[in-house]
Amino acid sequence: MVTTHNLGFPRIGSQRELKFALERYWRGETAADDLEQTGKTLRLRHWSLQADLDLVPVGDFSFYDHVLDTSQLLDNLPSRVDKNADALTQYFQASRGQAGSSCCNHQVAAAEMTKWFDTNYHYLVPEFNAESAFKACPERLLAQIKEAKAAGFKIKPVLVGPVSYLWLGKTKDETDKLALLDKLLPVYAEILDQLADNGVEWVQIDEPVLVTELSTEWQQALQKAYFSLAKCRVKLLLTTYFGQLQQNLQLACELPTAGLHIDAINAADELVRVVDWLPSHKVLSVGIINGRNIWKTDLTQALELLEPIHTRLAERLWLAPSCSLLHVPIDLSSEQNLDEETRDWLAFAVQKLEELTLIAQALNLGRDSVATQLADNKQSIQHRQQSTRVHNPAVKQRCEATHSASGQRHSAYLQRAAIQQQALQLPAFPTTTIGSFPQTNDIRQTRKKYRLGQLADAEYRQQIQAEIRYAIDKQLELGLDVLVHGEAERNDMVEYFGQQLQGFAFTEFGWVQSYGSRCVKPPILYGDVSRPGPMTVEWIQYAQSLTDKPVKGMLTGPVTILNWSFVRDDQPRSETCKQISLAIRDEVIDLESAGVNIIQIDEAALREGLPLRQSQWKTYLDWAVESFRITANGVADETQIHTHMCYSEFNDIIEAIAAMDADVITIETSRSQMELLDVFQKFDYPNAIGPGVYDIHSPNIPSKQEMVELLKLAAQRIDKTLLWVNPDCGLKTRRWEEVEPALKAMVSAAQSLRLKLAA
Repeated sequence: MVTTHNLGFPRIGSQRELKFALERYWRGETAADDLEQTGKTLRLRHWSLQADLDLVPVGDFSFYDHVLDTSQLLDNLPSRVDKNADALTQYFQASRGQAGSSCCNHQVAAAEMTKWFDTNYHYLVPEFNAESAFKACPERLLAQIKEAKAAGFKIKPVLVGPVSYLWLGKTKDETDKLALLDKLLPVYAEILDQLADNGVEWVQIDEPVLVTELSTEWQQALQKAYFSLAKCRVKLLLTTYFGQLQQNLQLACELPTAGLHIDAINAADELVRVVDWLPSHKVLSVGIINGRNIWKTDLTQALELLEPIHTRLAERLWLAPSCSLLHVPIDLSSEQNLDEETRDWLAFAVQKLEELTLIAQALNLGRDSVATQLADNKQSIQHRQQSTRVHNPAVKQRCEATHSASGQRHSAYLQRAAIQQQALQLPAFPTTTIGSFPQTNDIRQTRKKYRLGQLADAEYRQQIQAEIRYAIDKQLELGLDVLVHGEAERNDMVEYFGQQLQGFAFTEFGWVQSYGSRCVKPPILYGDVSRPGPMTVEWIQYAQSLTDKPVKGMLTGPVTILNWSFVRDDQPRSETCKQISLAIRDEVIDLESAGVNIIQIDEAALREGLPLRQSQWKTYLDWAVESFRITANGVADETQIHTHMCYSEFNDIIEAIAAMDADVITIETSRSQMELLDVFQKFDYPNAIGPGVYDIHSPNIPSKQEMVELLKLAAQRIDKTLLWVNPDCGLKTRRWEEVEPALKAMVSAAQSLRLKLAA
């Protein structure tokens, strides 16, 4: 009999209960006990949804981020957190930062945040130095284990493995991260033994680093770690996901653990080799259900892959999703307004676990035991393959006819820059924002009423225009140089565009956690993409009519739309991206024709689409950069193209970023204290750049002097004449009470630097 289990479940709740509970707590409207009760309620509900599995995960729930949870488990929160505060306060100081107050001048900077491998989930980066010391603090995990066992669930605690934890972190001095392994392993051993003392048999220990290209030193670290932990009194399921093992395959199979999990969605062709290499005492967990996309599993195809393996392994075969279901929405049954055809193609977290139990039943009892379900599944798969909604010959023909010249600007950057400066007359250190302004409750209610048909078109336009006018007036009052319209009409930077493009479908409750309380509702990109008509021109034109200062057109780039959607899996991602690039190109040209002479095309997700193995980067970057250039480069030299990227490590792809040939790029740098700009000491980046000086993901309001210091650091790496001044990201999640003083300080910092430059 095969064993079924899950690697992790979405945390946020079907109605985003966790998001709202967190935000009430952060606003001081509820106490810590209320937040803890919400967490307990959600955990019990989610375990119940997984009750048909043989083992349910414990420790996958988090109030903010599971890597930060690991830091707290190991007593490795940043040293700047208030050691006298309670554990929950320390946790949120690390995740969100803390501003000083009238009663306490202790200001805490938030930990750096970056993308979790190649996903749109963000984790809090562990911090290390030569003095780093670790201590076992498993109280929260043990409490959750007690909860689950009291409720009658068979459990499997989940831990981030020690080697991946070190790999994910950063040192704040010259310390070699691997030198800390000797300090870390005894703490992991202590935690595992405490789990054994609490009746735990199996522990899922995640080492996703095994699907990356590891040096000999890191491979040896894995050997050292697991030969050390093999002495512990629990069975370890070594868990990998998001990619293939490749040169780490033999290592993963031979490490002294009781089991190994591999991602059969990305590494199906490695399964037979893994079975061959796996010692006869180990279990093999096969991630047969896609944990990162929302399409139904082809159950017949899955069984054809698994049946020979089941014959060989028998009860040593375990089944699970490919990775944690954190990356998909919770339950398709909530989607009553999704059209039936599209709905029939989909499976969310709950449905994926139902698929898992069906596959297990077919293996345990034979296909005849689930014959009806297999027939229904086969029909759904065939309908999707044959649907005329998916395929548009005109779109495919346009893609085939698009040639490389479509991605070339008329002139080189230096020539364009001179022309643009003559037209725009911007000062040194020009100031701007990234696009969005606070999404107030009034704005959200306006959109909701319009969506529900409670506002007529004319009234909706009047209300959105009033919000745009307010944003423009505020920016003029603050003295910004290049303005934005504020994006009051947009619910999300990807969903907004997807709703106006052919080939996309949308859910009501398909929320996925991005970080903390921030949730997104990715569009479902099911078919060929085209643009029926203009999407943003009306709003930008109106904003520009209110001022003589330039107002940026604001668009989301093709690679970000691709990477932040649930993407069709029946054609190469590069082909889908090219379709999107041509659709957005049409919008760029329409904006230029409407007199908009600065257009920002955000590619926040460019880096997160990188394959996990560097040897595969070039292929991805070639088509990703080409897609951006097709979108951006159909304009005249006078039109200034901006792009924005955030919360990723860009130093290792700087040449590809330069190849995008955007006139101005804005990037996140404030949390890393401009560390991301180190690459400019070695690479002569040719175009203008705006390193973010205001961390918008923290409630902290930076001072003028803090921003000046950050800009001075930037000026050590980049020609002053190429520097722009801007926040890290859009301001939609912040309140006006925070935004106004921060932007006022930012403008003042730029003015101060202009005076020094003139002197």
